[in-house]
Parts: sequence; C-alpha cells; structure tokens
Amino acid sequence: MTLEVRVPQLPESVADATLVTWHKKPGDTVARDENLADLETDKVVLEVPAPAAGVLTELKVEAGATVTSGVLLAVIAEGPAAAAAAPAAKKAAAEPAAAKAADAAKLAPAAKRLVGEQGLDPAQIAGSGRDGRITKQDVVRSIADAPAAPAPAPAAPAAAAAARGGRVERRVAMTRLRTRIAERLVNAQATQALLTTFNEVDLKALMDLRARHKDRFEKEHGVKLGFMSFFVKATIEALKRYPVINAYIEGGDILYHDYYDIGVAVSTDRGLVVPVLRDAELMSFADVEQAIAGFGKRAREGAITIEELTGGTFTITNGGVFGSLMSTPIVNAPQSAILGMHKIQERPVAVDGQVVIRPMMYLALTYDHRIIDGREAVQFLVAIKDALEDPARMLLQV
Repeated sequence: MTLEVRVPQLPESVADATLVTWHKKPGDTVARDENLADLETDKVVLEVPAPAAGVLTELKVEAGATVTSGVLLAVIAEGPAAAAAAPAAKKAAAEPAAAKAADAAKLAPAAKRLVGEQGLDPAQIAGSGRDGRITKQDVVRSIADAPAAPAPAPAAPAAAAAARGGRVERRVAMTRLRTRIAERLVNAQATQALLTTFNEVDLKALMDLRARHKDRFEKEHGVKLGFMSFFVKATIEALKRYPVINAYIEGGDILYHDYYDIGVAVSTDRGLVVPVLRDAELMSFADVEQAIAGFGKRAREGAITIEELTGGTFTITNGGVFGSLMSTPIVNAPQSAILGMHKIQERPVAVDGQVVIRPMMYLALTYDHRIIDGREAVQFLVAIKDALEDPARMLLQV
C-alpha cells in the first residue's frame, strides 16, 4: 500500500512555503512521524512528518521549490514488507563497492601506491602476477595504453579566484525569513516617522537584588533569574502610564490596547524572530523567565509556532548580549515603539557629588513620531529607569 505525503495545512496568515531540505531520499526506510523535510515560511520552519512507517519510494518536489497547502511531496510504500526490501536494495547498491575493495586487495604494495597517485580503478587493470595480482609493471602498462587525457577544463572558481589574488565571491539565496525581515524593516522606515531617544540606567540595585535571591529563585522555580523579567515588568509599568506607546495607527484612528502582549526578540541562525508574551501583565517574574527560556530554546531548534510569533503590542530587543553598547532599533510594525537594551558596562558616574563606578546600561526607545510625542517618549524611558534603579517599586507598584 502506498501513502501520499502532502504539505500540511499552513496557518491562515501564511500563503506558501519553501521546501528547504529533504532529510530522506528514495529507498530510505522511515518511521512513523519521522521528519522527512523542512518547510520554511516567512516566520518559522515547519516539519513534514511521515504518516506511517515504510520506505520512501519517490520525491515529487525538489528542494528549493515553493509549495502550498496540500501539495503532493512524496510517496511512501507502507508496511514491513517494504521496509524489509529497502536493506536488500541498499545491499545490492553496496556490492559494486565491495567488488572494488576486493580488486584493491589484489594490488602489490608498489602498484597500490601508483594507482592511488594516478587515480586509477584497479578493476580496469589486468594483473599478471600470481592469482591475478596486479604488479607495478601492470599499472605502468595500463597508463601507457590509456587514451590521451582530454584538454583541461576551464579553471574552477577557486583556481580562478587564486589567480585574482585570492578574492572569492559567493552568491547565496536569501532565506524566506531573511527576505521577510528585510521587507518589514524597509516598510517600517518608509511608512513611519521613526525617531530614537536615549537614556541610561544604573543597575547596581537591581544586580544586588538579583545576587541575593537568584539561587533561591532558581531552586523554587527551576529557572534562572535573569534581567529580562525585570525589564518586562518595568516596561509594563511604564506602558500603563503612557498608553499611547502601547497603541498603533489603524487607518485614520489610533488603536489603544488595554492589555500588554510583549514581544521579545530572539536571535537564531536563520535570523531574528519575536515570540510574544501574552498578557504579560498577569505573569509573575518566574513565568516571564520560563517563557523566555522556552522561546529561546524552541526558536533555535526551529520548533517555535507561528501563533507564538503573531501579534504583540510592544517589543523589547537586547543587543547587549552581543556586546552592543548603543543602537537605534527599528520598530516592529504595526507597533509604534520598541525598547532597545544594551551591554551592561562599568563606568564612572557622579552619585551624591562623588565619582563612583557603577554598572550602567544605555536604553534606546525608537518610536513613531506620528502618534508619540518626544515628551512622552522621554518620560516613558525615565519611568523604566526609575523602576529599574529602585526595583522594589515594581513589587509595591508605586
């Protein structure tokens, strides 16, 4: 019995996908639910599971093709009989290689070295030694009797590059995710009046608080106490005070959100993705840390879902993990603002008239100036700064 493998139903917001990689080839045995191929959409990579155990007999779509929901991808011969036939087929394919190895075993040591140097096939050389053993003279005679080699092919790219002084160019197609990121960033800059304002925050009090409680926190909740939960909570408090920063333009209206779905930018090998903390105002510090840790792990594995990447009312991005000291992040449209965190760096600052060394971080808020005034943007950053410099205020909500 044969089964068809088709493209799974794609999410409503996704029109098509690119078949990036086949993990199996015709003749391979497959287990039920084993991943056969990866489909890349604008947001995530989806797996194509095998509907049953058997043998993959035919591929209908090549890697790199664009597909839509329901398209036929491959055919599987189901059942143990088909699975048993696959090893036999592989054995038959391996027989020529075994025969070639046997021919190699008949080479005298000097002949073997010469065959390797010349790249010859021992099966094509007649042996004059005992029991058909191939001698060095047999190899020399074979070389002399061989037809003249064809003219050399044009220089390979690497050789041509060497002739140009070692400069090499490579052309690699952009992934769908990278293409989509590029489109969104260009669109945001083209349609919004983006402006960035900066401030800095002294994280000593926060770091002291974290140092006192991180071990117990991890023991109680099974997750490390990082900085992101504090920044998420501080951001929510600031958004409550300045709701226009949690809003966006829709046609001729401003749409205000009375909830806080906070996007947290996560870097992967494929590019940046922004999973969303739904109703983050209802989450505890432990909830936030656990959710972010889960997002990061699944994003790197390509297992994050489109639903987790959809929506969001405000975004936080942390370039500091890569060493960025200051940057101007681009708004994740249709949102109206994004908060940029940066590297924590010890710097001399004035405190109560004295110069002291403190762990400082620059904060950046990029915002759509069409609906957010500079006064509101600055006050928003000051509110975050105040909350982080006195973290007890977040717990007391004052």
